[in-house]
Amino acid sequence: MLCCMPGVAFVPALLVSWSSAAFIISYAIAVLEGHVEPLVPYISDTGTKPPESGVFGFMINISALLGVITMYIRYLLIEKQNESSHFLRSSCNMFSLCIGLMGCIGMGIVATFQELAVPSVHDIGALVAFGSGVVYITLQSIISYKSCPQWNSYFVCHIRMAISAISCIAFIPMIVFASQISMTKIDWTPGEKDYTYHFMSAICEWTVAFGFIFFFLTFIRDFQKFSVRISTEIHED
Repeated sequence: MLCCMPGVAFVPALLVSWSSAAFIISYAIAVLEGHVEPLVPYISDTGTKPPESGVFGFMINISALLGVITMYIRYLLIEKQNESSHFLRSSCNMFSLCIGLMGCIGMGIVATFQELAVPSVHDIGALVAFGSGVVYITLQSIISYKSCPQWNSYFVCHIRMAISAISCIAFIPMIVFASQISMTKIDWTPGEKDYTYHFMSAICEWTVAFGFIFFFLTFIRDFQKFSVRISTEIHED
């Protein structure tokens, strides 16, 4: 079905479906193995112990690669649109791409350095991934408004900005609550010390993560109208 999509729409579609599967599969394995409690663990908690750690690491690294490809195509698409409309400075488009690539690098760090094995490196990677991701989708929302009404509908822009706003709002308490946790563990149970901080932070983390997924879902329609040649040039179908 992905291969039948017009243009390059299969790229964000594959990113969304693969990333969703990565979260769900690793969560299901971790719960079935009894490694985490079913009620809102951290995303990283579901990929810390084997066998789910191997699945999580592999799939998240692929998601990071798909994210890089999607963001680069988005950059080329905006550059091509900007040639005729001149709605944005090219440096702004490049800055947005660089921020997005930083987020993908952060995802790779999260997937490679396990939470319990190297917690400091893992936490830095998570902070970079989520922080850069929030900035990237916010910048893309602003760029979408600038390209209206020729290249985007206001409805799509409103959806993107709403997702960005929710992700930004969730990102702040995610960091605040996580900073209050005094221990590094994955087997949390209700009633123990710092459980409330963990629970609230985990809810915010899942909100931000699926905010990214829903945001990239909005790229599919835009990508249907364009195709990329082997020379990396982009043209309208």
